[in-house]
Amino acid sequence: MNKKRLQIEQLGRKLQGFADAQHVPMPATGWLKAVRVSLGMTLQQLANRLAITKQSAREIEIREREGSITLKTLREAADALDMKLVYGLVPKDGSIDALIDRKARALATRIVTRTSNTMKLEDQENTPERLTNAIEQRTATLKNDLPKSLWD
Repeated sequence: MNKKRLQIEQLGRKLQGFADAQHVPMPATGWLKAVRVSLGMTLQQLANRLAITKQSAREIEIREREGSITLKTLREAADALDMKLVYGLVPKDGSIDALIDRKARALATRIVTRTSNTMKLEDQENTPERLTNAIEQRTATLKNDLPKSLWD
């Protein structure tokens, strides 16, 4: 097994733990305020725990709700709530392998189609079956080699 494939498999297993989290909707007030209110903690108490003003604590909650908070600030606020920030990325395709497959297949299709069009102009057109096979073979090669052009 090559090094790239091993890295992809290891990363895929790590990211799998976040798969369910992507379906949990953020509360309308944001996580910080929702947790704070649920715990019965006042805004002033949160501010005291963060060693900031009440207004600054309010601004942190607003920035988190709007998505403009930094990870550092979010981590500090979570810590002040006796919580732990968990951060991860989840592939839109469901898995790293599915993402790579989609990108490789798209690139393979572009490459094979471009070659096929050139052959068509030279009156050497391939059959649909040959084109499908060529795309499959090129996809497999691209998935194995993982060229940087996959992400262009």
